[in-house]
Amino acid sequence: MLHPKKVGTLPVEGSEEEKQTNEIKIAFPLLDAIDISGKTITADALLTQREFAKYLVDQRFAHYLFIVKGNQKNLYEDLEFHFSQQNREPDHETVDGIEHGRIETRKIWVDVDLNDYLEFPHVGQAFMIQREAYNKKSGKTSHETVYGVTSLSSRQADAAKVLQINRGHWVIENSCHYIIDWNYDEDRSRVRTGSGPENLTRLRRFAVGLIKSRKVKSVSQKMRQLLLNTRAVFYYLKMSQNSHPRGCTH
Repeated sequence: MLHPKKVGTLPVEGSEEEKQTNEIKIAFPLLDAIDISGKTITADALLTQREFAKYLVDQRFAHYLFIVKGNQKNLYEDLEFHFSQQNREPDHETVDGIEHGRIETRKIWVDVDLNDYLEFPHVGQAFMIQREAYNKKSGKTSHETVYGVTSLSSRQADAAKVLQINRGHWVIENSCHYIIDWNYDEDRSRVRTGSGPENLTRLRRFAVGLIKSRKVKSVSQKMRQLLLNTRAVFYYLKMSQNSHPRGCTH
């Protein structure tokens, strides 16, 4: 079960006070501030919500591409059952990373037969994506299957385009949110009251941003190196020189 995190604050109507809120409620005011007309909005499965879909299409004249997981149980089960009955070749397939140590194969199936059946607003296509990652060094292969819906029609986005949009979302997810969730295990944080969750998120993002500003290849690896060597942290922050006034003997 996915649980929304306290990630921001919103003003209380008729008051100067602010209240904490989660990703679902903060999405609306954030998008209100920018022009998204004609754009395709992607989001985590947590934001696969009917009201959010209506907001994007009906009010902002945008499109959505959502991944469906357990927080939309009926929708997920409908998609899983439908695509389990499919016995055909994928509509599109990509293979990446042949020259590196990890080969990733992505296959996508798209279908419009469920558009009128699914109880979700403005469905233009449903899709299933299978990812297979082979690690050359370990010889291990991992598999993942995800389901989703989009308001884009088949004329607006074919299978290759749907897969491209989905991959674009995960480029952003992996570059920021995944690092936060994986390295700091933020989803399991027990800090839940007051300004604590918001302040911790800001500190974590600052730390990740600082490490990424040095153009490191792996944020996770650099974090492990710094964790094991306190002195290296000071060198990394350039705090090892002139940290005391000249002539200080302490």
